[in-house]
Amino acid sequence: MSVSNRLRRLRPRGSPADRTEESDDRSRLEHAAYAGLRGLQAGFVATLIMTAFRLPILRSLPPSANFYAQYVSGGDPDDHPIAGLVLHLVYGIQAGAVFGALFALQDADRAIEPEQRGLLWGTVYGLALSAFGSQIMLKELLDIRLEADELALFHAGHLVYGLSLGGWVGSRTEGVDDPETEYEYDEGN
Repeated sequence: MSVSNRLRRLRPRGSPADRTEESDDRSRLEHAAYAGLRGLQAGFVATLIMTAFRLPILRSLPPSANFYAQYVSGGDPDDHPIAGLVLHLVYGIQAGAVFGALFALQDADRAIEPEQRGLLWGTVYGLALSAFGSQIMLKELLDIRLEADELALFHAGHLVYGLSLGGWVGSRTEGVDDPETEYEYDEGN
């Protein structure tokens, strides 16, 4: 059985009349777990997109290389490009899983489509991560003070991450059990 088929089994079944408050709570948690897995995927993709945006502009490793050099191996951050990139990817994947689960648990008005909500909340989430990163991780933990132009690009990179993350999660966690049937994909033509 494929992973997506196993994940589909986590989705709530039964008519609304068959459900109890307890089963609704369990269904919400199962849906959040499923969305968290989608968030892992989204975090991976969004981190790659953010890194592709960031590297040619800033021409430097993510600050996770500084973290690795300072707290794990010692030496210069430029000595640890792979470790810095892997650590940055791990951060992004974990943040994606958290976003996916939170997105599924929100009880906000559902007047707009999930993709639009994903973009909106992804933007907010990306900028919140950026504020946390610049104020806590960079300034407090690593004692790094970015110049104004570097800080603007740091925030822009996290905005790209949030938009990518929200777009991915919003388009994949709600409303469609079988995209091939729902969107009438025709693989033969």
